[in-house]
Amino acid sequence: MSEETVRIQDRYPGGVVGSAPRVKLVKAFSNAFKNVIATARTCYSSKGIIEDEAVDVEKYADLAKSIYDAGHHTTFQHASFQFQLSNVSRQFLWSFLHSHPFYNSEQVSQRYVEVKDGNFFIPPIKGEALDIYLQAVARQLDAYRDLVELLKKPAAHEYLVRFPHRKDDKRFSGEIKKKAQEIARYVLPVATFSYLYHTVSGITLLRYAKMQKAGDTSFEQQQVVGMMVDELLKFDPDYRIVLEEPLDESLFSENAYRNSGAGSKFIEEFDREMEGHTSKLVDYKINSEKVVADAVREVLGITGGELSDREAINVAINPATNRVLGNSLVLTTHDKISRALFHASYTFKKKLSHTADSQDQRHRMTPASRPVIAEHMRDCPDYIIPSLVQMEAEAEELFKQTMDFTWDSINRLLSLGVDKQFAAYLLPNAFPIRFTESADLLNLHHKIEMRLCYNAQEEIWRASLDEVEQIKDIHPGLGKFLLPPCSIRLLAGIKPYCPEGKRYCGVPVWKLDTSEYDRTI
Repeated sequence: MSEETVRIQDRYPGGVVGSAPRVKLVKAFSNAFKNVIATARTCYSSKGIIEDEAVDVEKYADLAKSIYDAGHHTTFQHASFQFQLSNVSRQFLWSFLHSHPFYNSEQVSQRYVEVKDGNFFIPPIKGEALDIYLQAVARQLDAYRDLVELLKKPAAHEYLVRFPHRKDDKRFSGEIKKKAQEIARYVLPVATFSYLYHTVSGITLLRYAKMQKAGDTSFEQQQVVGMMVDELLKFDPDYRIVLEEPLDESLFSENAYRNSGAGSKFIEEFDREMEGHTSKLVDYKINSEKVVADAVREVLGITGGELSDREAINVAINPATNRVLGNSLVLTTHDKISRALFHASYTFKKKLSHTADSQDQRHRMTPASRPVIAEHMRDCPDYIIPSLVQMEAEAEELFKQTMDFTWDSINRLLSLGVDKQFAAYLLPNAFPIRFTESADLLNLHHKIEMRLCYNAQEEIWRASLDEVEQIKDIHPGLGKFLLPPCSIRLLAGIKPYCPEGKRYCGVPVWKLDTSEYDRTI
């Protein structure tokens, strides 16, 4: 081990770098597997509800296995399991835990919580490769801290433009630091640890077990999912009746098409097709406005002569007439009129940093086909520079130097034969994710409402604004009502217009047209 690596390890408690994942089942559905059988038997019961306590698992084990094998999985959805997960990487969360719609997570925020030493994943590599990896992570963490300090000045300037009356008030220095910290995190590696609550149903956990060898983080997945399954079986051993062996990695189609190149041609082609957009509209239902209008009339049982297309669209998406839209509880999927918006849909090509896409990804009802990240790595630096960094020359220079060092480290690892999935953990949060995303208007409406708020991360806010302006160009009757929460509440007549309370962004956005939106922090 080199002297540099020893020095780096000395920075961590006890000299330990890269702690093992910690997994704990903290809450679970009582009689979980018995409930699978009870719900299945209730479907065919002439005597009413079958209670969990009345189930003899041994007697009905064949029934449970047969419905599982036949794909009748709704009975396995009732039971939920909540885990505490610690020492799991952001890359693992993005690639696996958050890559599907059937979960709920509450994780520590890199926007608001400072990243400390030692909080990153260490792959199973040794010798020179480990030296390179640890030195790269140490450099990224040092750059992160330095950037926090360098970005305080431009962050303070932008903050005081919004809140001029707070000048010289030290009570708000913490808020300014968080704005700087939010941007400084772009240099952190995707290996950085997170901790979170993660809740899934029984069927999702069984899918995790079977798919644990797929994707970008198969080593870490097998560690964490294995521990989750152990916790499940400790709690309810009867799940062994249906638990399957993991699919072999050779069965995943992505592996058959992986190439040994660096994907440069693809990236050049993708970026050229983006034509300067963050999120480019590439497909949509041409007759969306007419279809939405027809759907509204169908719900109400009236004709076009009684309610014009324009009036029908307003009934569905104008908060002044559809006041359900102004409710923060998000009642639209339960409202018959609002459901007319399901019929309009849009597809976007997108290019977001790993950190911004990790937030975009959390909108589970706007699905996307995200990449095998190792196949998007080139041998030259590839990253997104946040606007705030570009406002401070010294910060921008440090940012670029850190990117150069990061890619040099990744290339050195690959030259030593390190597996791409392990080298990819050094990729910074700034690394671009290039992908396609589709959404029906009902769920896109909710995402845009949340992400057009000036408190949303700046990069995803910019992508959402890009989408709104393009939808307005093709479907103005629908697009003009794609607005942030405050503007929707204004139209709905709900006060206060801003629902954020003390978190108010400082800008009366409800007074602005989307064409006037502008922000850096």
